[in-house]
Amino acid sequence: MSEQPEAPGQFLAPTPSQTIGPFYGYALPFPGGGDMAPAGHPGTVTLYGRVVDGAGEPVPDALLEFWQAGPDGSLRGAPGSLRRDPATGAVVGRDGVDFTGFGRVPTDADGRYVLRTLPATAPAGRPDAAPYIAVCVFARGLLHHLFTRIYFPEDTAAHAADPLLSRLPARRARTLVARAEGERRYRFDIRLQAADAGDGAADGGEECDEETVFLEFR
Repeated sequence: MSEQPEAPGQFLAPTPSQTIGPFYGYALPFPGGGDMAPAGHPGTVTLYGRVVDGAGEPVPDALLEFWQAGPDGSLRGAPGSLRRDPATGAVVGRDGVDFTGFGRVPTDADGRYVLRTLPATAPAGRPDAAPYIAVCVFARGLLHHLFTRIYFPEDTAAHAADPLLSRLPARRARTLVARAEGERRYRFDIRLQAADAGDGAADGGEECDEETVFLEFR
C-alpha cells in the first residue's frame, strides 16, 4: 500500500532524542580503536577502567571516544584511524605508524575498557592548561552523549592553574584525575551518576562516590 503524499504546507516535526542502543558494538568499533600509540612506541601508556551507573553496576555496552593533543601539542591530529581497504571498502583500522590523536573503545560485559596511547600533553597555545585526554561517552539510557576529561597524577603542579580543574571543588576535581597503578599504567573509572548516600557511601561516614564531572559545550 503506497503512502499518501503530504498536503501542501504540511511539515513533519523533527525526530526527538531517544534512548540509545545497544547497537554500538555492531557498527562503530573499528580494528585497533584502542591502540592510539604507534606499535612498539617506547612511551606507550595504558589507560583502563570501568563505566558504571549510580549503583556501581557496570555499563556493558558503552562506547568511549578519546581525543588527545599530539606530542607537539597540536590538535589537528593525523588521518589513518579509519583506513579502508580500497578493494572491499572494509575498515582495516590504523596503519600502526602514525599517532592520529583519536581512539574509540567499547566496554566489555563488565563495563571495562582499555586504551593504549602516548602520554597526555597540553594543547599548544594554552599555557595554563594541564595535560589531558578528552573523552566522549555514549551509552544506553543517555539521550545525549557526555563529555569529560582525564588528567594525570604526575601533573599535580599544573592542575592548580588549569582553567577547568582550578574552578572545581577538590572532591569534584578528583573525579577527573586518573590513578597510577604501576609503571605507565593508569586507572580512570567513569561514574554516570553519584551513588545514593545509603548505598554507595564508604565506611566511616565518608562521602558517597562522586559522579564524574561532565562538561557542556556551547
